[in-house]
Amino acid sequence: MKKFAGWIFLVVILLLGSFIFWKYFFTYSEGYRAGLLQKFSKKGNIFKTYEGEMILSSVRSTNNMAIASEKYFFSVKDKVIARKLEQFQGEYIVIHYSEKNGVLPWRGETRIMVDSVRVANTQDSMPPGTN
Repeated sequence: MKKFAGWIFLVVILLLGSFIFWKYFFTYSEGYRAGLLQKFSKKGNIFKTYEGEMILSSVRSTNNMAIASEKYFFSVKDKVIARKLEQFQGEYIVIHYSEKNGVLPWRGETRIMVDSVRVANTQDSMPPGTN
């Protein structure tokens, strides 16, 4: 009976470990997003994390203002990337992100984790077909 209980315990631990890995560390999606960095701040009650808000615009007017847009929220772990984003507020940027299945409070408020950023050139910030 002890041997059977040991196997059951081992299986439960392996399943629990697999679930934790899948939920918090497995990268569900990754890619690039381009948009206007509207807000970037360090916030939190217990764990201070870097949080950002970008406007993704699908339609722009002729004077380079977003008409149809949606907000894109993200978190940043790396302080070097956070310092860059603080300098880029109000500019069109391109970020590289990875999306996790769950959120850990010390990593950020969102499932989207940004790992690189650059200022967008004109072609990056224009929607397709508006050259």
